[in-house]
Amino acid sequence: MALTYEIKTFEVDTNDSSKTRVGFTVTDSSDENIFLIDKLVTTSSKTDNAISKEAYDAAQTEVVAWQNSKNNIGKTFNPDTDSLEG
Repeated sequence: MALTYEIKTFEVDTNDSSKTRVGFTVTDSSDENIFLIDKLVTTSSKTDNAISKEAYDAAQTEVVAWQNSKNNIGKTFNPDTDSLEG
């Protein structure tokens, strides 16, 4: 499953001007499901690329949890064998 990360938000945080809010629309190419996530990154003198990379890294725990939550969707539970099938 290939994931595409498109920037949906890239703005100075309204509550703390030292941070940039970076939002991603993550699309899973295997089923076209999307996941939206925002992360705050301390801006300092970082480039836009560095800020985006830091936000991407910070989002990985949630993105992986989203991917894992889909692992059993569409499978059938067989009570005779006490297992998932499909």
